[in-house]
Amino acid sequence: MRRETRRRLRAALLGSIVWLATAIPLSAAEARVPKTEFHDVRLDNGLRVLLVEDHSAPVISIAVTYNVGSRNERPGRTGFAHLFEHMMFKGSENVGTGEHFVLIFNNGGSMNGTTSEDRTNYFETLPANQLDLALFLEADRMRSLALSDENLDNQRKAVQEERRLRVDNQPYGKSYLEIDNLAYDNFAYKHSVIGSMEDLDAATLEDVREFFRIYYAPNNAVVSLAGDFDLDECLEKVKKYFGGIPSQPAAPQPRITEPEHYGERRTTIHDPLARLPQILMAYHIPRGNTEENYALSVLDSVLGSGRSSRFYQRLVKEKQLARRTSVQADNRRGPSLFYIMATPRPGVPVEDLEKAILEELAEVQQNGITEQELEKAQAQIRRRAILGLRSSLATARRLGEYVVKFDDPNLINTLFDKYAAVTRDAIQEAAKQYLIEKNRTVVITQPAQRSGPAGGARPERGNL
Repeated sequence: MRRETRRRLRAALLGSIVWLATAIPLSAAEARVPKTEFHDVRLDNGLRVLLVEDHSAPVISIAVTYNVGSRNERPGRTGFAHLFEHMMFKGSENVGTGEHFVLIFNNGGSMNGTTSEDRTNYFETLPANQLDLALFLEADRMRSLALSDENLDNQRKAVQEERRLRVDNQPYGKSYLEIDNLAYDNFAYKHSVIGSMEDLDAATLEDVREFFRIYYAPNNAVVSLAGDFDLDECLEKVKKYFGGIPSQPAAPQPRITEPEHYGERRTTIHDPLARLPQILMAYHIPRGNTEENYALSVLDSVLGSGRSSRFYQRLVKEKQLARRTSVQADNRRGPSLFYIMATPRPGVPVEDLEKAILEELAEVQQNGITEQELEKAQAQIRRRAILGLRSSLATARRLGEYVVKFDDPNLINTLFDKYAAVTRDAIQEAAKQYLIEKNRTVVITQPAQRSGPAGGARPERGNL
Protein backbone atom coordinates (compact mmCIF):
# COMPACT_ATOMS: atom_id res chain seq x y z
CA MET A 1 0.00 0.00 0.00
CA ARG A 2 1.42 3.37 -0.96
CA ARG A 3 2.42 5.73 1.84
CA GLU A 4 -0.07 8.43 0.77
CA THR A 5 -2.92 5.91 0.68
CA ARG A 6 -2.05 4.68 4.18
CA ARG A 7 -1.90 8.26 5.40
CA ARG A 8 -5.34 9.03 4.00
CA LEU A 9 -6.83 5.87 5.52
CA ARG A 10 -5.40 6.74 8.94
CA ALA A 11 -6.75 10.28 8.65
CA ALA A 12 -10.17 8.96 7.64
CA LEU A 13 -10.25 6.55 10.58
CA LEU A 14 -9.24 9.25 13.05
CA GLY A 15 -11.83 11.58 11.55
CA SER A 16 -14.50 8.93 12.05
CA ILE A 17 -13.53 8.51 15.71
CA VAL A 18 -13.57 12.25 16.28
CA TRP A 19 -16.92 12.60 14.49
CA LEU A 20 -18.46 9.84 16.60
CA ALA A 21 -17.10 11.42 19.78
CA THR A 22 -18.52 14.83 18.94
CA ALA A 23 -21.74 13.95 17.11
CA ILE A 24 -23.33 11.30 19.33
CA PRO A 25 -25.67 12.63 22.05
CA LEU A 26 -24.07 12.57 25.49
CA SER A 27 -26.25 9.82 26.91
CA ALA A 28 -25.33 7.48 24.06
CA ALA A 29 -21.68 8.53 24.02
CA GLU A 30 -21.20 7.74 27.68
CA ALA A 31 -22.03 4.11 26.94
CA ARG A 32 -19.41 4.12 24.21
CA VAL A 33 -16.51 5.24 26.41
CA PRO A 34 -14.96 1.82 27.11
CA LYS A 35 -14.72 0.66 30.71
CA THR A 36 -11.41 -0.69 31.95
CA GLU A 37 -11.40 -3.74 34.20
CA PHE A 38 -8.37 -3.74 36.46
CA HIS A 39 -7.02 -5.91 39.27
CA ASP A 40 -5.75 -3.96 42.29
CA VAL A 41 -3.47 -5.63 44.85
CA ARG A 42 -0.85 -4.57 47.37
CA LEU A 43 2.27 -6.67 48.04
CA ASP A 44 3.64 -7.31 51.53
CA ASN A 45 6.32 -4.63 51.04
CA GLY A 46 3.67 -2.00 50.33
CA LEU A 47 3.98 -1.92 46.53
CA ARG A 48 0.60 -1.32 44.91
CA VAL A 49 0.04 -3.24 41.69
CA LEU A 50 -2.67 -2.66 39.07
CA LEU A 51 -3.14 -5.09 36.20
CA VAL A 52 -5.26 -4.81 33.06
CA GLU A 53 -5.44 -7.95 30.93
CA ASP A 54 -5.99 -6.91 27.30
CA HIS A 55 -5.42 -9.27 24.37
CA SER A 56 -6.30 -6.78 21.62
CA ALA A 57 -2.63 -6.48 20.59
CA PRO A 58 0.46 -8.64 21.35
CA VAL A 59 2.15 -5.98 23.50
CA ILE A 60 2.54 -5.14 27.16
CA SER A 61 3.11 -1.79 28.85
CA ILE A 62 4.41 -1.08 32.33
CA ALA A 63 4.36 2.21 34.22
CA VAL A 64 6.12 2.66 37.55
CA THR A 65 4.78 5.80 39.20
CA TYR A 66 6.56 7.12 42.28
CA ASN A 67 4.82 9.31 44.82
CA VAL A 68 7.40 12.06 44.51
CA GLY A 69 7.59 15.25 42.49
CA SER A 70 8.96 18.73 42.85
CA ARG A 71 6.38 19.32 45.64
CA ASN A 72 8.55 17.08 47.85
CA GLU A 73 11.70 19.18 47.44
CA ARG A 74 13.04 21.61 50.01
CA PRO A 75 14.59 25.07 49.62
CA GLY A 76 18.15 24.83 48.37
CA ARG A 77 17.60 21.41 46.82
CA THR A 78 15.17 22.02 43.98
CA GLY A 79 15.24 19.93 40.82
CA PHE A 80 15.90 16.64 42.64
CA ALA A 81 12.80 14.83 41.36
CA HIS A 82 13.68 15.77 37.79
CA LEU A 83 17.35 14.93 38.37
CA PHE A 84 16.29 11.46 39.47
CA GLU A 85 14.27 10.99 36.32
CA HIS A 86 17.68 11.12 34.60
CA MET A 87 19.62 9.20 37.26
CA MET A 88 17.28 6.21 36.95
CA PHE A 89 18.69 5.46 33.51
CA LYS A 90 22.34 5.32 34.61
CA GLY A 91 22.34 1.64 35.56
CA SER A 92 21.80 -0.58 38.58
CA GLU A 93 23.34 -3.68 40.15
CA ASN A 94 22.62 -5.94 37.17
CA VAL A 95 22.20 -3.34 34.40
CA GLY A 96 25.10 -1.29 33.09
CA THR A 97 25.09 2.37 32.11
CA GLY A 98 22.94 2.80 29.02
CA GLU A 99 21.89 -0.88 28.93
CA HIS A 100 18.29 -0.07 29.90
CA PHE A 101 17.86 1.77 26.60
CA VAL A 102 19.68 -0.90 24.60
CA LEU A 103 17.66 -3.79 26.02
CA ILE A 104 14.33 -2.05 25.43
CA PHE A 105 15.10 -0.79 21.91
CA ASN A 106 16.78 -4.02 20.75
CA ASN A 107 13.67 -5.94 21.74
CA GLY A 108 11.35 -3.72 19.73
CA GLY A 109 10.19 -1.55 22.60
CA SER A 110 9.90 2.12 23.54
CA MET A 111 10.41 3.88 26.86
CA ASN A 112 10.62 7.20 28.66
CA GLY A 113 10.09 8.97 31.98
CA THR A 114 8.47 12.24 33.07
CA THR A 115 8.38 14.42 36.16
CA SER A 116 5.70 16.81 37.42
CA GLU A 117 4.96 18.64 40.63
CA ASP A 118 3.06 15.64 42.02
CA ARG A 119 4.72 12.46 40.68
CA THR A 120 7.53 10.87 38.70
CA ASN A 121 6.87 8.00 36.30
CA TYR A 122 8.86 5.59 34.13
CA PHE A 123 7.30 3.46 31.42
CA GLU A 124 7.99 0.94 28.66
CA THR A 125 6.04 -0.80 25.92
CA LEU A 126 7.38 -4.12 24.64
CA PRO A 127 6.24 -7.18 22.71
CA ALA A 128 4.19 -9.45 24.95
CA ASN A 129 6.95 -12.06 25.19
CA GLN A 130 9.22 -9.49 26.92
CA LEU A 131 7.17 -9.08 30.10
CA ASP A 132 9.98 -10.51 32.22
CA LEU A 133 12.47 -8.05 30.76
CA ALA A 134 10.28 -5.05 31.61
CA LEU A 135 9.71 -6.23 35.18
CA PHE A 136 13.37 -7.09 35.71
CA LEU A 137 14.62 -3.70 34.53
CA GLU A 138 12.21 -1.69 36.66
CA ALA A 139 12.71 -3.85 39.76
CA ASP A 140 16.51 -3.82 39.50
CA ARG A 141 16.73 -0.05 39.51
CA MET A 142 14.17 0.27 42.30
CA ARG A 143 16.28 -2.12 44.37
CA SER A 144 19.82 -1.09 43.49
CA LEU A 145 20.22 2.13 41.50
CA ALA A 146 23.86 2.93 40.65
CA LEU A 147 24.56 6.05 42.70
CA SER A 148 28.06 7.47 42.28
CA ASP A 149 29.77 10.84 42.00
CA GLU A 150 30.45 10.12 38.33
CA ASN A 151 26.79 9.42 37.54
CA LEU A 152 25.63 12.40 39.58
CA ASP A 153 28.00 14.82 37.83
CA ASN A 154 27.06 13.42 34.43
CA GLN A 155 23.32 13.78 34.94
CA ARG A 156 23.62 17.10 36.75
CA LYS A 157 25.24 18.48 33.60
CA ALA A 158 22.55 16.86 31.44
CA VAL A 159 19.76 18.50 33.45
CA GLN A 160 21.51 21.87 33.42
CA GLU A 161 21.89 21.64 29.65
CA GLU A 162 18.20 20.79 29.38
CA ARG A 163 17.38 23.90 31.38
CA ARG A 164 19.53 26.02 29.06
CA LEU A 165 17.84 24.49 26.02
CA ARG A 166 14.23 24.53 27.23
CA VAL A 167 14.28 27.47 29.63
CA ASP A 168 17.13 29.95 29.62
CA ASN A 169 17.45 30.26 25.85
CA GLN A 170 13.78 30.30 24.91
CA PRO A 171 11.45 33.32 24.79
CA TYR A 172 8.94 33.85 27.61
CA GLY A 173 10.42 31.10 29.81
CA LYS A 174 11.29 33.37 32.69
CA SER A 175 7.68 34.49 32.59
CA TYR A 176 6.38 30.92 32.81
CA LEU A 177 8.63 30.26 35.78
CA GLU A 178 7.65 33.52 37.45
CA ILE A 179 3.88 32.95 37.22
CA ASP A 180 4.01 30.05 39.71
CA ASN A 181 6.65 31.74 41.84
CA LEU A 182 4.46 34.82 42.21
CA ALA A 183 1.13 33.00 42.51
CA TYR A 184 2.12 30.62 45.31
CA ASP A 185 3.34 31.31 48.82
CA ASN A 186 3.74 27.60 49.63
CA PHE A 187 7.17 26.38 48.50
CA ALA A 188 5.78 23.01 47.37
CA TYR A 189 4.29 24.55 44.22
CA LYS A 190 6.16 27.84 44.14
CA HIS A 191 9.37 26.58 42.54
CA SER A 192 9.88 25.04 39.11
CA VAL A 193 10.06 21.32 38.35
CA ILE A 194 13.35 21.69 36.49
CA GLY A 195 15.09 23.36 39.45
CA SER A 196 17.70 26.10 39.61
CA MET A 197 21.29 25.93 38.40
CA GLU A 198 22.56 26.81 41.87
CA ASP A 199 20.60 24.05 43.60
CA LEU A 200 21.71 21.46 41.05
CA ASP A 201 25.33 22.51 41.57
CA ALA A 202 24.89 22.19 45.34
CA ALA A 203 23.53 18.61 45.25
CA THR A 204 25.82 16.07 46.92
CA LEU A 205 25.99 12.30 46.57
CA GLU A 206 24.71 11.96 50.13
CA ASP A 207 21.71 14.14 49.25
CA VAL A 208 20.98 11.90 46.28
CA ARG A 209 21.29 8.68 48.28
CA GLU A 210 18.92 9.95 50.93
CA PHE A 211 16.39 11.11 48.35
CA PHE A 212 16.48 7.66 46.73
CA ARG A 213 16.09 5.84 50.05
CA ILE A 214 13.08 7.91 51.10
CA TYR A 215 11.10 8.16 47.89
CA TYR A 216 12.17 5.30 45.60
CA ALA A 217 10.82 2.55 47.82
CA PRO A 218 8.13 -0.01 46.93
CA ASN A 219 5.73 1.37 49.52
CA ASN A 220 5.99 4.76 47.79
CA ALA A 221 5.32 3.46 44.27
CA VAL A 222 2.66 2.03 42.01
CA VAL A 223 3.37 -0.56 39.30
CA SER A 224 0.65 -0.65 36.65
CA LEU A 225 0.64 -3.03 33.71
CA ALA A 226 -1.70 -3.37 30.74
CA GLY A 227 -1.55 -5.70 27.80
CA ASP A 228 -1.40 -9.21 26.47
CA PHE A 229 -0.72 -11.35 29.54
CA ASP A 230 -2.48 -13.81 31.83
CA LEU A 231 -3.56 -11.99 34.98
CA ASP A 232 -2.49 -14.61 37.52
CA GLU A 233 0.78 -15.34 35.77
CA CYS A 234 1.62 -11.64 35.54
CA LEU A 235 0.93 -11.08 39.23
CA GLU A 236 3.25 -13.95 40.16
CA LYS A 237 5.98 -12.41 38.01
CA VAL A 238 5.50 -9.03 39.68
CA LYS A 239 5.87 -10.70 43.08
CA LYS A 240 8.98 -12.53 41.86
CA TYR A 241 10.77 -9.38 40.74
CA PHE A 242 9.47 -6.76 43.19
CA GLY A 243 8.37 -8.72 46.24
CA GLY A 244 11.84 -8.97 47.81
CA ILE A 245 12.58 -5.22 47.70
CA PRO A 246 12.43 -3.94 51.29
CA SER A 247 10.01 -1.18 52.22
CA GLN A 248 11.13 2.05 53.88
CA PRO A 249 9.55 4.27 56.53
CA ALA A 250 6.66 6.26 55.10
CA ALA A 251 7.93 9.23 53.11
CA PRO A 252 7.15 12.62 54.67
CA GLN A 253 4.33 14.44 52.93
CA PRO A 254 4.70 18.19 52.33
CA ARG A 255 2.11 20.69 53.40
CA ILE A 256 0.39 21.84 50.22
CA THR A 257 -2.25 24.22 51.56
CA GLU A 258 -2.09 27.78 50.27
CA PRO A 259 -2.92 30.74 52.53
CA GLU A 260 -5.75 32.97 51.41
CA HIS A 261 -4.78 35.79 49.07
CA TYR A 262 -6.14 39.29 49.51
CA GLY A 263 -5.27 41.04 46.29
CA GLU A 264 -3.92 40.76 42.78
CA ARG A 265 -0.21 40.07 42.32
CA ARG A 266 1.49 41.54 39.28
CA THR A 267 4.91 41.98 37.74
CA THR A 268 6.48 42.93 34.41
CA ILE A 269 9.42 41.07 32.86
CA HIS A 270 11.63 42.46 30.11
CA ASP A 271 12.73 39.57 27.91
CA PRO A 272 15.36 40.08 25.18
CA LEU A 273 14.29 36.84 23.46
CA ALA A 274 10.65 37.87 23.12
CA ARG A 275 9.56 39.49 19.86
CA LEU A 276 6.07 40.47 21.09
CA PRO A 277 4.55 41.22 24.47
CA GLN A 278 2.67 38.46 26.31
CA ILE A 279 0.06 38.29 29.06
CA LEU A 280 0.07 35.45 31.57
CA MET A 281 -2.72 35.21 34.14
CA ALA A 282 -3.23 32.60 36.82
CA TYR A 283 -6.24 32.31 39.16
CA HIS A 284 -6.18 30.12 42.25
CA ILE A 285 -8.74 27.31 41.98
CA PRO A 286 -9.46 24.12 44.00
CA ARG A 287 -7.32 21.01 43.66
CA GLY A 288 -7.90 18.43 40.97
CA ASN A 289 -10.65 15.80 41.17
CA THR A 290 -13.16 18.18 42.76
CA GLU A 291 -16.48 19.37 41.36
CA GLU A 292 -15.23 22.94 41.07
CA ASN A 293 -12.06 21.88 39.25
CA TYR A 294 -14.07 19.82 36.76
CA ALA A 295 -16.38 22.78 36.15
CA LEU A 296 -13.46 25.10 35.50
CA SER A 297 -11.82 22.47 33.25
CA VAL A 298 -14.95 22.49 31.09
CA LEU A 299 -14.79 26.29 31.08
CA ASP A 300 -11.19 26.24 29.84
CA SER A 301 -12.47 24.32 26.81
CA VAL A 302 -15.26 26.84 26.24
CA LEU A 303 -12.85 29.77 26.43
CA GLY A 304 -9.78 28.41 24.71
CA SER A 305 -10.24 25.16 22.79
CA GLY A 306 -10.21 25.56 19.02
CA ARG A 307 -11.32 28.24 16.60
CA SER A 308 -14.92 28.17 17.80
CA SER A 309 -13.86 29.04 21.37
CA ARG A 310 -14.83 32.37 22.89
CA PHE A 311 -11.30 33.72 23.08
CA TYR A 312 -10.51 32.88 19.47
CA GLN A 313 -13.81 34.19 18.11
CA ARG A 314 -13.82 37.43 20.08
CA LEU A 315 -10.21 38.28 20.84
CA VAL A 316 -8.49 36.90 17.74
CA LYS A 317 -11.14 37.04 15.00
CA GLU A 318 -13.68 39.75 15.83
CA LYS A 319 -11.73 42.34 17.84
CA GLN A 320 -8.35 41.38 16.33
CA LEU A 321 -6.57 42.10 19.59
CA ALA A 322 -4.67 38.82 19.96
CA ARG A 323 -2.49 36.66 17.73
CA ARG A 324 -3.04 33.61 19.90
CA THR A 325 -4.54 32.59 23.23
CA SER A 326 -4.62 29.51 25.43
CA VAL A 327 -6.44 28.46 28.60
CA GLN A 328 -5.64 25.62 31.01
CA ALA A 329 -7.24 24.59 34.29
CA ASP A 330 -4.51 22.82 36.24
CA ASN A 331 -5.36 19.72 38.32
CA ARG A 332 -2.69 19.32 40.97
CA ARG A 333 -3.06 17.34 44.18
CA GLY A 334 -3.17 20.62 46.04
CA PRO A 335 -4.33 24.15 45.20
CA SER A 336 -4.31 24.54 41.43
CA LEU A 337 -4.23 27.37 38.93
CA PHE A 338 -6.41 28.46 36.01
CA TYR A 339 -3.94 29.76 33.42
CA ILE A 340 -4.66 32.23 30.62
CA MET A 341 -2.04 33.18 28.02
CA ALA A 342 -2.47 35.75 25.27
CA THR A 343 -0.13 37.41 22.78
CA PRO A 344 -1.35 40.75 21.38
CA ARG A 345 -1.21 41.54 17.69
CA PRO A 346 1.61 43.92 16.71
CA GLY A 347 0.66 47.45 17.66
CA VAL A 348 -2.07 46.42 20.15
CA PRO A 349 -1.37 47.71 23.67
CA VAL A 350 -1.13 44.97 26.28
CA GLU A 351 -3.61 46.88 28.41
CA ASP A 352 -6.29 46.65 25.70
CA LEU A 353 -5.93 42.89 25.40
CA GLU A 354 -5.93 42.37 29.16
CA LYS A 355 -9.08 44.47 29.49
CA ALA A 356 -10.80 42.39 26.80
CA ILE A 357 -9.85 39.13 28.58
CA LEU A 358 -11.33 40.38 31.84
CA GLU A 359 -14.50 41.42 30.02
CA GLU A 360 -14.89 37.89 28.64
CA LEU A 361 -14.50 36.44 32.13
CA ALA A 362 -17.04 38.93 33.48
CA GLU A 363 -19.46 37.86 30.75
CA VAL A 364 -19.24 34.25 31.95
CA GLN A 365 -19.75 35.33 35.55
CA GLN A 366 -22.78 37.46 34.72
CA ASN A 367 -24.51 35.40 32.03
CA GLY A 368 -22.87 31.97 32.07
CA ILE A 369 -22.27 29.90 28.95
CA THR A 370 -24.75 28.59 26.41
CA GLU A 371 -26.09 25.05 26.25
CA GLN A 372 -24.39 24.66 22.87
CA GLU A 373 -21.03 25.64 24.35
CA LEU A 374 -21.47 23.14 27.16
CA GLU A 375 -22.35 20.34 24.75
CA LYS A 376 -19.38 21.15 22.51
CA ALA A 377 -16.94 21.23 25.43
CA GLN A 378 -18.22 17.93 26.81
CA ALA A 379 -18.00 16.40 23.34
CA GLN A 380 -14.36 17.47 23.12
CA ILE A 381 -13.71 15.90 26.52
CA ARG A 382 -15.54 12.76 25.43
CA ARG A 383 -13.29 12.56 22.35
CA ARG A 384 -10.17 12.87 24.53
CA ALA A 385 -11.51 10.17 26.86
CA ILE A 386 -11.96 7.75 23.95
CA LEU A 387 -8.63 8.53 22.30
CA GLY A 388 -6.88 8.45 25.68
CA LEU A 389 -7.59 4.74 26.00
CA ARG A 390 -6.25 3.86 22.58
CA SER A 391 -3.13 2.03 23.84
CA SER A 392 -1.94 -0.20 26.65
CA LEU A 393 0.64 2.43 27.57
CA ALA A 394 -1.99 5.15 28.01
CA THR A 395 -3.99 2.81 30.23
CA ALA A 396 -1.01 1.86 32.40
CA ARG A 397 0.14 5.45 32.81
CA ARG A 398 -3.32 6.74 33.68
CA LEU A 399 -3.85 4.10 36.35
CA GLY A 400 -0.56 4.97 38.04
CA GLU A 401 -1.27 8.68 37.81
CA TYR A 402 -4.75 8.40 39.32
CA VAL A 403 -3.52 6.27 42.21
CA VAL A 404 -0.57 8.48 43.14
CA LYS A 405 -2.39 11.79 42.73
CA PHE A 406 -5.88 10.94 44.00
CA ASP A 407 -5.76 7.37 45.37
CA ASP A 408 -8.50 6.43 42.91
CA PRO A 409 -7.59 4.10 40.02
CA ASN A 410 -11.27 3.88 39.08
CA LEU A 411 -11.00 7.43 37.74
CA ILE A 412 -10.06 5.69 34.52
CA ASN A 413 -13.75 4.68 34.36
CA THR A 414 -15.46 7.60 36.10
CA LEU A 415 -13.50 10.61 34.86
CA PHE A 416 -15.75 11.29 31.90
CA ASP A 417 -18.85 10.89 34.09
CA LYS A 418 -17.53 13.65 36.33
CA TYR A 419 -17.07 15.97 33.35
CA ALA A 420 -20.47 15.00 31.91
CA ALA A 421 -22.11 15.91 35.24
CA VAL A 422 -20.91 19.54 35.00
CA THR A 423 -23.78 21.99 34.47
CA ARG A 424 -23.93 25.53 33.15
CA ASP A 425 -24.85 26.77 36.63
CA ALA A 426 -21.84 25.00 38.16
CA ILE A 427 -19.52 26.68 35.67
CA GLN A 428 -21.00 30.10 36.30
CA GLU A 429 -20.79 29.69 40.08
CA ALA A 430 -17.18 28.48 39.92
CA ALA A 431 -16.23 31.43 37.71
CA LYS A 432 -17.88 33.83 40.16
CA GLN A 433 -16.14 32.29 43.15
CA TYR A 434 -12.62 31.75 41.85
CA LEU A 435 -11.92 33.89 38.76
CA ILE A 436 -11.79 37.06 40.81
CA GLU A 437 -9.23 39.78 41.39
CA LYS A 438 -7.89 38.64 44.76
CA ASN A 439 -7.11 35.20 43.30
CA ARG A 440 -5.34 36.62 40.26
CA THR A 441 -1.64 36.76 39.39
CA VAL A 442 -0.49 38.60 36.24
CA VAL A 443 2.90 38.47 34.54
CA ILE A 444 3.37 40.86 31.62
CA THR A 445 6.31 40.21 29.31
CA GLN A 446 7.74 43.03 27.25
CA PRO A 447 10.44 42.63 24.60
CA ALA A 448 13.81 44.04 25.69
CA GLN A 449 17.20 44.75 24.17
CA ARG A 450 19.40 41.69 23.69
CA SER A 451 21.76 42.88 26.42
CA GLY A 452 19.05 42.28 29.07
CA PRO A 453 18.31 39.12 31.08
CA ALA A 454 17.30 35.95 29.22
CA GLY A 455 13.97 34.16 29.34
CA GLY A 456 12.90 30.56 28.71
CA ALA A 457 10.14 28.03 28.07
CA ARG A 458 7.82 26.43 30.56
CA PRO A 459 8.61 22.84 31.63
CA GLU A 460 5.97 20.22 30.77
CA ARG A 461 3.26 19.58 33.38
CA GLY A 462 1.45 16.41 34.38
CA ASN A 463 -2.36 16.24 33.38
CA LEU A 464 -5.08 14.35 34.70
